[in-house]
Amino acid sequence: MKIKRVEHVAIACRNMSDSMKMLESIFGFEKELEETIGTTNLAMYPVGETYIELLESSNPKSKIAELIKEKNQSLYHLCFEVDDIVSALDELREKGVKLLDEVPRTGHGGAKIAFINPESTGDILIELTELTH
Repeated sequence: MKIKRVEHVAIACRNMSDSMKMLESIFGFEKELEETIGTTNLAMYPVGETYIELLESSNPKSKIAELIKEKNQSLYHLCFEVDDIVSALDELREKGVKLLDEVPRTGHGGAKIAFINPESTGDILIELTELTH
């Protein structure tokens, strides 16, 4: 599996609007994408070759909401861009890595995404993405 780059670092937000204002006013970041997928609102801010992804959930039982209850706002996951997500998942399975997503699903901007089970990564949630440009 070829990791191309850290595609984004995701942050679970208590109030995404406040976090967006902070990134824009303090750092001068400009939002590139804002969308809702299911019950999750997200915003993407480019920083060089990578992004900061802000996440907020309207579902109080979501993993994002549970993390915020436990730790307040916090780093949520790291996302690595790969060339071929299906091959990457096959390779991880061959290595005995536990997956949360056995097949890719649709993520931000229509990208193909899949998450690795944190049991296999020292309790760090890692997402893989294959971007559709």
